[in-house]
Amino acid sequence: MTATRAKPLHASAWAALLACAVWLHALPALANNALNNVSVSTGAEDSQIIRLQLRDALDGEPITFATSNPYRLVIDFPRTSPASGRVRENLNTGVIRDYHVVPAGDRTRVVFNLYGPASHQVRRERNMLFVVLKDERKHTTPDMVITPTRFAEEGAPRPHSIRDVDFRRGANGESRIVVSLSDPGVGIDIQQRGRAIQVDFLNTGLPAALQRRLDVSDFATPAQTIETYVEGRNTRMMVMPKGRWDYASHQTGNQFVMEIRSLDEPGIARDAKPHYQGEKLTLNFQNVEIRAVLQVIADFTGLNIIASDTVGGNLTLRLKDVPWDQALDIIMRAKGLDKRVSGNVIWVAPRDELAAKERQELEARKAVAELEPLITRSYRLNYVKANEATVVLAGGVRAAVSDLGDTATCSPGATGISGIEATGAAAQAQQQGTQTSPTRVLSSRGGSSYDLTTNTLIVTDTAERHLAVEEVIKGIDVPSRQVMIEARIVIADDKWGRNLGARLGYQGSGKIGNTGIGAGSYASSATAAISGITPAAPAANVDLNVPSAGSIGFSIFNASAAAILSLELQALELDNRGKIVSNPRVVTTNLRPAVIMQGEQIPFQTVSQSGTQTSFKDAVLCLLVAPQVLNNDAIILNVEVTKDAKGETTTAGPAINVKRVKTQVRVNNGETAVLGGIFEQTTRNDTDKVPLLGDIPVLGHLFKRNQREDSKTEMLIFLTPRILMEDAGL
Repeated sequence: MTATRAKPLHASAWAALLACAVWLHALPALANNALNNVSVSTGAEDSQIIRLQLRDALDGEPITFATSNPYRLVIDFPRTSPASGRVRENLNTGVIRDYHVVPAGDRTRVVFNLYGPASHQVRRERNMLFVVLKDERKHTTPDMVITPTRFAEEGAPRPHSIRDVDFRRGANGESRIVVSLSDPGVGIDIQQRGRAIQVDFLNTGLPAALQRRLDVSDFATPAQTIETYVEGRNTRMMVMPKGRWDYASHQTGNQFVMEIRSLDEPGIARDAKPHYQGEKLTLNFQNVEIRAVLQVIADFTGLNIIASDTVGGNLTLRLKDVPWDQALDIIMRAKGLDKRVSGNVIWVAPRDELAAKERQELEARKAVAELEPLITRSYRLNYVKANEATVVLAGGVRAAVSDLGDTATCSPGATGISGIEATGAAAQAQQQGTQTSPTRVLSSRGGSSYDLTTNTLIVTDTAERHLAVEEVIKGIDVPSRQVMIEARIVIADDKWGRNLGARLGYQGSGKIGNTGIGAGSYASSATAAISGITPAAPAANVDLNVPSAGSIGFSIFNASAAAILSLELQALELDNRGKIVSNPRVVTTNLRPAVIMQGEQIPFQTVSQSGTQTSFKDAVLCLLVAPQVLNNDAIILNVEVTKDAKGETTTAGPAINVKRVKTQVRVNNGETAVLGGIFEQTTRNDTDKVPLLGDIPVLGHLFKRNQREDSKTEMLIFLTPRILMEDAGL
């Protein structure tokens, strides 16, 4: 028996086998149809008809989409190659400028460059594709814009039906109309008729229960009414929106969805709306694979879109003049997909798959963090205290002392500002972070300590966590703003008074028979009159005098009758005006209270069983304030202003006149605010008189005194804060 050894294959043979394998693998992707001819002719009503002839019959609807900047119409033929290679032809007729035939892999793209917006309708017959273009610049009027679009091919007449019509309010206030169809093959035409949207479901029946008019104005969306009725062999739905609006629609399986969103509704928060900034395009897909739609968007945007192996299925979609990123979101929402963006690459996959992959990445990262070595670093702080920074890194709260009642008072005998540090430390001790705090910057393995002598923070943690610590310290280790608060307390008074009075005195004597009679102010003066003693000025019988008043008097003396009459008129008018201005000012740090005061403590004595004790009453001018500087340089002030003064002296001691205000106010930097004021006015008109005699006309003025008083007192408090040092980050 003879043994033979097999000869090894030559390198060229291996190369040939590899080329054959690659060719066999690529066979399914090879184009199996060809685009033979493209022609353009003029149709009715100034329309243009595009005829595209292929070698074989079309096995499906090609992908058609339009863009608005620039205006283009794009038709993609899958598994098709151009018979003449790359073709470019200038037409410059109607709305078409030129067209390009471009091969792209296993498909052929025909791009028509347009002069302006145009509506289009697509119809296929065997190996011919007809596209009817209408120039919207000629056919559009302000009252009626007709842009018909057919979602699915009408095909042979066969009965379809609508199962349900539902209305919902979207999360951002948009109108959402959901129509359940009997099957996905229902043809749908959408047109804008004036201010209404007309939707025709072709060759579709409508149950009697759904032939109705829905008033949805109470839902606070752009749509006001939805009317559904039978129109010949079709079902028509008329939607009437309000204001400025835009709409988008799509069909997924047996469900047709139209969304109408407002363009000028102020009630919707700006941040609540998605911000779409992509270039606008128009899409018209009829039962097209989702991967082909993603490829169209990738070609349009120039981005790399990677679809997961689990992405599949077909989609029917119609969008008009919408940003491409919004179109991508609608497509993904219709198919339950989501995306992740990294640079110019977009990864599209089902939501559950993306969530599972992200969960695996987080678990792997967490496992690595458990094994990563710890690093100890020290951070020299400038403005924030190291013990307070430790609290922040542990997830606690760096307490800001702002409670005026606990940190500073206007009482000279109180602890005042000396109690701030103790109160702040107590507040921090109650708000220490924990290992499970959601705001903790350090990892579960990390820790921190501090040295107050050098104000140094010492952190032990992983390298990744040290980067987070640096960012946090950069944000909190900044100089606090300083604020000077200036107050002006103005107390003004205006007093006016007038007093009128009289002193009337009479002394005289006489006889009735042998009996002497005397008259005078008192019994002694009457006796003196009988005895013949006549004073230079008799005492007043009526004394309605005015203290410290100017006076004028005269007397009448009858020597033969031993009688004298004395009259003195007195008058006083007071006109007092005065103003007291107090101007305290104090400088403090943001969120730190400050107090400044000036005055006296008035002693008074109290007697009790234990003896005589001396106490003190405060009569001080005090400004107590805690500022909070906002990011726009406005300042919120918790302020208390006190202006106490010594009042009248009583048997128990001097009284204290109290004037104070305590409030919170927001003031812009450098502006002056009026905190408040107290206005008092006293008006009096008093009359003292002798009964009966004071009521005699004219002469009655000699027997009465008139006193009038009109006094006004006003207190105003002005406050002016000024920022002295700007924040280091500004």
